[in-house]
Amino acid sequence: MALKEKIEELEKKEIMDALKTVGWVKSRAARALGLSERMFNYRLKKYGIRIHKEAG
Repeated sequence: MALKEKIEELEKKEIMDALKTVGWVKSRAARALGLSERMFNYRLKKYGIRIHKEAG
């Protein structure tokens, strides 16, 4: 696996961990990672991470 792929894998894991830690609130996860919301949303799209709001 190339270095770029390893970095992307680690970045995706850190994003997922941050989201789980803050209850899937994007703004809090972005803040926890030291990213702007715009950059955080870019990375969500880049890695195909979707946040589904549960009904009820």
